Amino acid sequence: MHALCRECLSLIAPARRCPKCRSPRVLAHEELFDLSIAHMDCDAFFASVEKRDNPELADKPVIVGGAKRGVVSTACYLARIRGVRSAMPMFQALKLCPDAVVVKPRMQAYVEVSRQVRALMDELTPVIEPLSLDEAFMDLTGTEKLHGAPPAVMLARLVKRMKDELGITGSIGLSHNKFLAKVASDLDKPRGFSVIGKAETQTFLRDKPVRLIWGIGPAAQESLDKAGIRTFNDLLRWEQQDLINRFGSMGDRLYHLARGQDHRRVSSRTPLKSISNETTFFEDTQNMKTLDGHLWRLAEKVADRAKARALAGRVVTLKLKRANHSALTRRTSLRDATQIADQIYRTARELLEHAVDEGPFRLIGCGISDLVPETQADMTADLLDPQAGQRADAERAADKIRQKFGEGAILKGRALR
Repeated sequence: MHALCRECLSLIAPARRCPKCRSPRVLAHEELFDLSIAHMDCDAFFASVEKRDNPELADKPVIVGGAKRGVVSTACYLARIRGVRSAMPMFQALKLCPDAVVVKPRMQAYVEVSRQVRALMDELTPVIEPLSLDEAFMDLTGTEKLHGAPPAVMLARLVKRMKDELGITGSIGLSHNKFLAKVASDLDKPRGFSVIGKAETQTFLRDKPVRLIWGIGPAAQESLDKAGIRTFNDLLRWEQQDLINRFGSMGDRLYHLARGQDHRRVSSRTPLKSISNETTFFEDTQNMKTLDGHLWRLAEKVADRAKARALAGRVVTLKLKRANHSALTRRTSLRDATQIADQIYRTARELLEHAVDEGPFRLIGCGISDLVPETQADMTADLLDPQAGQRADAERAADKIRQKFGEGAILKGRALR
């Protein structure tokens, strides 16, 4: 059996402690040096960046998210052990963890750290498939000759460099396909490194809940529950065609994943399809002034993310959700792609004006899609709104002020609603 010390990166015989540095962070597995498909997930990414940048938060429970009427973006592990979870309404999170420090998101800071992590990953392999700012798949097949070390060693070196050089931590899942690599990365967070080998795949999955499958949300879980499918063992009892007849294309996927089969390749060419943000209200509302204030803040966040990624969108989308969880989605195409918050807001607000009578709403969101490089954004003047160009110039000037003096250096009045 192969073993690796994750602290000093020595290749050792299996032991409870590394004989060289005495660290207990020893990883041993029969297939450790034979696997090359990995998933890296930063640990509580936004909260980790906030703690790194403000050492006073180090020993405190931290929640990154909106104000009392918003939702949790990320919670550190001190808050998570109290039950706080991403997407939880903020009022509920603060009931569970009243001593938490709530920090507003700083997307520009997170994007910059994400770029630094990506640069470290680029040194390992060109085959990287980002899923978000804080996680990605990597295929290290054939890289051992280049680095003089197996993929497992290079992955351990990656998260060690993230900690030493960037001040954040990450967890690694290593396996023989994407599905199992992502499952593995969640097994031992934070600072985990888990391996699922080919030989143990069936045994590992057999008694696990099907909610381990990425993309199985509440609605899909309810459908599976009605069919008596709660574990992978339950799935194995179904014939492939019966699953397809019951669940459509998802049935075929379930059949293969139940057997640990995933033939998708790690693709470095998967494009980002959209940029969006949303918030959940403390109380359902149909008040246009309240909705308008939230819509502006969401448009700003979407614009900030688009600018950070040097992208613009040709389609603006408004998302609304009622108390019974039924959703309304409205979208419109623009003449020119945009990354300007003012343009995103004004377009989404027009959509909101036509939909507000269908409330009250528990959630509002907006986003852009049909993304293009920012060089293709806002190319022509708007003859129907001659002030649009001036507002865009003012927004870019405000962006520069914020970069120099901080996020709160300049605010629009509507952001205070």
